[in-house]
Amino acid sequence: MARTVDGEVIAILARQAVLDPREVTPEMTPGDLGLDSLGLAEAIFAFEETFDITVPFNANRPGEGGFDLSSVGAIITAVKGLIAGKA
Repeated sequence: MARTVDGEVIAILARQAVLDPREVTPEMTPGDLGLDSLGLAEAIFAFEETFDITVPFNANRPGEGGFDLSSVGAIITAVKGLIAGKA
């Protein structure tokens, strides 16, 4: 079965949160997942490696990079935008 960007992002976030991917919904926030700043940074590194992208994220200033971390759905949209920007 082909893997989707949505599925991969959810799998990465679930792995960092130690959850089953089926428990992760687009409406959930990183806080809902129980992700702290380290877990979020690890997820971002995994997005970069998995999708061969560079995420504009600074752990010291998370709100200034232009990468929306407000919800799982927003993260999926942001990752898709970075992938599209490569093309």
